[in-house]
Amino acid sequence: MFSHGSESLIKQAREIQESELQKFYSRLVKLLQAKEHSHETVDSLQRLHLILSATKYARTLPPELHKRVLSLLSSPSEQLQVLGSAVLRETLPLSGQELNYNQENVSQLNSHAAALLLSQARSTADLSSLCAQLLRGLESRQSDGSAHPLTHTLPVLNTVLTHRPECLTEDHVTLLSKKLVDWLRYASITQGGCASSGGFFTGPRSRQPVPTAELDGTVSGDFFTVLCVGQSFTDDQWMNVYSFSMLRHWLLTYHSVSNGNATADTANRLQLSLSLSHSHSFSNDDRSEVDGSVVSMVSATSSSSRLLPPKERLREKAFQYCQRLIEQSDRKAHKKGDADLQKACLVEAVCILDCVCVEDASLVFRTFPCIKALFGRLSSDLSFARVLLPIAQFYLNHGEMAAVDCECVWRLVFARFPSELFNDQFLAHELLRFLRLNLESLQLRVPQYIRSFPNLLKLLAWDSPALMDDFVDLLPSLVTAGTAVELLHTLLDLPCLSATLVLQHRSASLPIAESSARGLLSLDAFRSPSFRGLFLFLLRGEAGSGDTIDRLNTLHELLAEAADWPRVVQCSQSVPVLLHIFFNTVITIADEKLFAHLILVMLERSSLLLNIPKYITETHRVAGLSLRDRVRSSAISEELRVEPLLLRIERNQLRVFSCHLLKFCKLHPSLVVDQSHELLEFAGATANVYSKEEIYTHVVWVLGEYLSVSCDSRCSVKLITSCFEALEAVLFEITSSAPPPGAVCPAPRVVTTLMSALAKLASRSHDLIPRVSLFLSKLRTVTRGGSVAWCSDEDDLVAIVTRGEELWSLLKSPGVAQSVLTPPQHVMTPRWHRDTNVATPLQLRALTNLTQSQ
Repeated sequence: MFSHGSESLIKQAREIQESELQKFYSRLVKLLQAKEHSHETVDSLQRLHLILSATKYARTLPPELHKRVLSLLSSPSEQLQVLGSAVLRETLPLSGQELNYNQENVSQLNSHAAALLLSQARSTADLSSLCAQLLRGLESRQSDGSAHPLTHTLPVLNTVLTHRPECLTEDHVTLLSKKLVDWLRYASITQGGCASSGGFFTGPRSRQPVPTAELDGTVSGDFFTVLCVGQSFTDDQWMNVYSFSMLRHWLLTYHSVSNGNATADTANRLQLSLSLSHSHSFSNDDRSEVDGSVVSMVSATSSSSRLLPPKERLREKAFQYCQRLIEQSDRKAHKKGDADLQKACLVEAVCILDCVCVEDASLVFRTFPCIKALFGRLSSDLSFARVLLPIAQFYLNHGEMAAVDCECVWRLVFARFPSELFNDQFLAHELLRFLRLNLESLQLRVPQYIRSFPNLLKLLAWDSPALMDDFVDLLPSLVTAGTAVELLHTLLDLPCLSATLVLQHRSASLPIAESSARGLLSLDAFRSPSFRGLFLFLLRGEAGSGDTIDRLNTLHELLAEAADWPRVVQCSQSVPVLLHIFFNTVITIADEKLFAHLILVMLERSSLLLNIPKYITETHRVAGLSLRDRVRSSAISEELRVEPLLLRIERNQLRVFSCHLLKFCKLHPSLVVDQSHELLEFAGATANVYSKEEIYTHVVWVLGEYLSVSCDSRCSVKLITSCFEALEAVLFEITSSAPPPGAVCPAPRVVTTLMSALAKLASRSHDLIPRVSLFLSKLRTVTRGGSVAWCSDEDDLVAIVTRGEELWSLLKSPGVAQSVLTPPQHVMTPRWHRDTNVATPLQLRALTNLTQSQ
């Protein structure tokens, strides 16, 4: 975990003796008493921090050293501020000095001192007291004309609001809401400092205040906002910027504050009430709108807002501020950085308007014309996509109330965004976050959401590792009875979609004439009109145009060279996880007809998967190994280190096709009779033994388990006989000859499953018992001669023969064989021999205790 050198330093720090530590304290005090702090002081502080943090218990510094380190928080050097705060956070405060910040030194507050204060707060009362002191600091005017401490106060209050909103009282909220109104709406519109026109004889008296400007260079004619520019800013302008940065969080969370002042002491309440009664913000409420700014069109009616309570007045001013920002965003910025700032402010402005409309529904009708005009202006330019998502959120929250048609918004969000901007990682993250936060509303009110899953999956196909967690949450909402079959095909074709998106991206960036665009057969096929339909189907934007592609084999041949592309390989690794989630969701919504359809799809698509190493295997079976196998084989352990996904799938025990086939048949055993023709056709193909071992084994097992009259009265002797003959032919073929060239020997589990299925079927139709008994006796005779061509491992051969002898012994007594191989349902459920709540296990344990010697 640590390097050898780091471990040595930590060990020395932990083993330092108390006498040596006291000498070190004394030396450090002398260094801190100097007027200027040298590199030795910095090194000693770093060593002190290591000593304090390396032990598991907190130390108490000597009072003089504690005082000196505390003074570093007001040092002009930020490095010393950081070290001082870090050291004090590792120590216990001196007795009686907890949160020892009064009105005088709160003016020296910075972010590092604030971090220390928050870390030393031991209770809600401490934090409430700290908030009261900070708010009193906001009320006092700074003698040095600097807003530096105020700019650190707001982030501290914002942090308290995030983690412990109950520490703020209603008085705190009222005061801070009034201050935010002042800073947002009444900041100066002239630049800070003195602007000079230049020249040798220019003096202070000739310097005139210069107004702030808009991003396009024109003079600002309205109140100051974060989008106003100048050579320098005044204190209240900086507070305007800081207030806007925390405004949305404040609007979202100030409802969680404490009711009343129970957590504040009497002195704090008295001082807060005095500060409220003498607040200069109250006098700001009485001043004219023209005092400090030109009358704004968006705030022409704001004189009536003076009569509103503080929270409502803050909402009104926030509304005006955001309207002004939207107006400013229409100006042409001269610099790219300013253009990016416009987009960021638009996102924040729309989100704030959404917040105030959620709190006050009457503002919806005043806000919607502005939002609608903004959407009309930006919707044609996809570079504003990250701005359009908050607009979509506004339409989702308030469109129904305002009776506005939202079709164009959802067409943009679910059609153009994923299909044209699938390679924009930031947009993909924000779009999926939007979907997750509004999942229930989208399912109920936006039908385009479920139909757009072919488009949404493009995001996952392009960047699977980053977006996998999002789709784990979203996929169940896309599974319905109407979309299940098409969605299953789409998930299985996800690696093909990933390859197609890569080809589309390359085709757009590499002209045909360039030599680098040649040499890829798949790229030529993508550009070829004869194969264009295959790729267009994969790139479709909505569901409903068909379940799958008729020429899947052709498509897989065209994309064969894409099998080792990193993006395609990563995408293929996510498919088993998604299939597991898909099938678990289907079980909760599907009927027997849909289950039957899905079984057919699984049997069909088991041989129609893009040939990516490990993708087909992972899709067919559990993609993991037992712990014993990993310990036993170093080669397998090395493979697991190379393929971390295998370990993840092993840990979660994901079974895909074969696993969920068993679940379907267990829920509806009659499916085996309904789909007997397709299942027998699959089980009767000997080639499936070698190429689809996992799913083939499970198909044979469900045939032997559920092809019974007890499961479905339609199961006839003829059906049982035909199934027996098909499985018998396969078993005879694989045990009488060597495997075909290029194939490995059949897995022992396949052989034993075939033998067990034949024995089960024979126990239900006694005419078949002689046939299976003859085969089992021949098998024992053949294996006596030593190794056989169809089994390369001696231990596996012994296990197969042992299983055969057990079945042969059972079949000698047909009645016993049927009760053992196919026990009645009342015997299997509940399993009385395993139920610890019934009397039999209790009696057995009591008898065991009596018979065992003490």
